[in-house]
Formats: sequence, structure tokens, C-alpha cells
Amino acid sequence: MPALSSTMTEGKIVSWTKSPGDKVEKGETVVVVESDKADMDVESFYEGYLATIVTQAGESAPVGAAIALLAETEAEIELAKQQATSTAAPADSPAAPAAAPEPVAVAASTNGSSAAAKNGRTVASPRARKLAKDLKVNLETLVGTGPHGRIVAEDVETAAGKTVTKPAVPAAPTPVPAVPARVAAVAPTPRPAAPAPTQPGQIQPMNTLQTAVVRNMMASLDVPVFRVGYTITTDALDKLYKQVKSKGVTMTALLAKAVAVTLKKHPLLYSSYVENGIHFNAGINVAVAVAMEDGGLITPVLKNAEQQDLYSLSRSWKDLVDRARSKQLQPDEYSSGTFTLSNLGMFGVDTFDAILPPGQGSILAIGASRANVVATDDGMLGVRRQMQVNITCDHRIIYGADAAAFLRDLAKLIETDAQSLTL
Repeated sequence: MPALSSTMTEGKIVSWTKSPGDKVEKGETVVVVESDKADMDVESFYEGYLATIVTQAGESAPVGAAIALLAETEAEIELAKQQATSTAAPADSPAAPAAAPEPVAVAASTNGSSAAAKNGRTVASPRARKLAKDLKVNLETLVGTGPHGRIVAEDVETAAGKTVTKPAVPAAPTPVPAVPARVAAVAPTPRPAAPAPTQPGQIQPMNTLQTAVVRNMMASLDVPVFRVGYTITTDALDKLYKQVKSKGVTMTALLAKAVAVTLKKHPLLYSSYVENGIHFNAGINVAVAVAMEDGGLITPVLKNAEQQDLYSLSRSWKDLVDRARSKQLQPDEYSSGTFTLSNLGMFGVDTFDAILPPGQGSILAIGASRANVVATDDGMLGVRRQMQVNITCDHRIIYGADAAAFLRDLAKLIETDAQSLTL
């Protein structure tokens, strides 16, 4: 009997949509699991009966562990329950009988990372879709080598004749004992059901989102970076913001639009390093760091931000933030950024440096806009509102002059042509 498993590497059981004894149809959602940054439905590729739930809602399971048993017939439900008890036995307990049927591995479908075709749609991983778009490869002409024919990044790279740096692959999960029932499995990082109040001397485990941030930050340590700062006068931008604020435009949308328009002149700034080469991304996808209430941060992506008008961009941003905080973003909506903004100026921070996200060439740290006394061009003293921005760049592909030119053009746009952002 085949094993039902998820392709995730981190997650937690959020809720079960089926109860023990319920009939499960092929393609029907049986469980909602929490990945690093989103809650996703897990569907069954087989019909049968949910015999027993091993991992309850709110609990976590190690990589490859059984979280439920799915029996093919009602007659096998009791047998599956007995098998669940033996699966949960201690490591030093007797091994399962040698005559137990060998399970066949089958991957379950999840939102954003389907493992099989749905309604005739070509199924590919989010990274494969992004690469296909960047490298101008037609996915419909490819034969996937992933689970159940799913198109993966390597398939796109092979078709395009490109060599792209591959992300680190997590260690293979330890297989669970063979069981005479379909086994639903998930691979979350152990964590409590809810953040516990901090107490002196206690250690509070990180949640999945915080763990993902740690992993990304550690990966950033391998990249040689440099930082460049620039002071921008924001009087014109502040004036524009007062004009459009009542129409639902946020300062974040204004800054993202200004950055995206400037990036059109500097494709190197939103490129990324690949093995012995530079990958020039096709889209200006501006990711903006957002702090989550339960810890960690996420970077919703404003795709093709330079092509959207300011008002559409603001609506898109509000929708992304709302869904990010309810963990409803699809992977492609938080992992497809080609340039990142981190705005701590909204908290009153004057200046700071941001850490470069893995797979990107630059990140811009934005400080608060404050009134300062400055010397004017006519030699007099005046009051101007100014903000400090610091850009962090991958020095393997971007040099100081490149970063300085980008910041100069960004300042020119904000200081002298801010009204053009509404066009």
C-alpha cells in the first residue's frame, strides 16, 4: 500500500479536515500543514479511509514520520490502527514483521508546490517557473524528472543549456517502517503549539518562520558584501505622500515604486550571482521585509513593480501584507524577489545596515525622514527633511561605483521628479 507524504522540509499540523473513519477521495484535502511561511493544504492522491491520526493538530513531527494512516478499505481500518501503535513503539522494540508489504512512495499535493498535474495544467515547482520565465523556456515542452513528473529547476536549466547554482538540498529523511496502509507524513521543525511566555532562565524554542530566517542568514555569511550610504532629501516625496495618502497609497508603495523605476536603469543591481557568472533577472520584483506578530519576518514580493501604477501597487501591497500575516501567501509570492527593501524608518530608526538575502544581489535599508538644518545652494541655512539609505551588495557581481550610481539616480528621482511616480 502506497505512502502518502508531503514534499515540505519544515512544517506543523495546523488542522485535520477529515476525522478517523472518514472516506477520503482522490485529490481531497485531508490536512493543513504549516511550512516556513505559509499554511498549505495537503491532498491525497488516493481514495480510501482515514484510519487513524498519529500526529494531532498543533503537534509537530520529525522528518519522514507518519502523521496518519490511510486504509484502502473499511476492513483494513482496524489493522491500520494496530500498525499505528507499532509504528509509535520505542526504537528498541521488536522490528516489524518481515512479511509486511513494502510501501510505495507517493508525494502529496500542496498549494504552491503541486506534485502532479491538475486539470490539465503543467505542474512545476515555483523555482522552475521562475527560471523558465527568466530563461524563456516553454514549460509545456518539458518532461519533468521530479516526483510524479513534476518539472523542477534542473529540467529548465537542462532545456536552456544553463548552469545555475542549486540551493542546498536537505538531508534525506529516515524512512519509516513499512506499514500495510497509506502513511501521511510531513517534515516540520519541532516547536510548541503557541509561543510560550518568556521567563528568566528559560529557553523558548524558535518557530518555523524564525528557523527559516536563521537558515537564510547563515547562508548569507558565505557572500562577500559591501555597503554604501546616501542621504536623500525627501521634501518632494513627503509632499506627494500627503496628496495620495487619502487614496490608499502607502509610503512603502511610494518607496517601492521609486526603487523599481530607478532599477530599470541599473539591471546589475537586481541580478544575482551564479557559478562563475551573473544571472540578469527578467523582472524587477521588489521584496519588502515585514515583521510577523509571532516572530520572524517574511518578504512579500511586488512583482514587476516598475510596470504597475502607484495605486495598483498599493492595493497589491495591502493584499500581500494581509495574506502574509494570515499565512496565506503562496511560495512564489515571498520567494521570487530580485531586490529587497527593509524600511525600519517607520519605527524611527535613523540608519542601519541590512543583511543580503540569499540569491539576490542587493538590499536597501531605509531610515526615517527627519528635519535637518542644511546649507542651501545659495550659501544660506535652511531646513530640509532627509533620510539615510544604505545599500548592501554582493561584491562578486556589483562594485562600489555601480551601487553609488544607483543611489544617485534614486536620490535624483525622489528629490526632483517625485510627481512622476503617479504617472
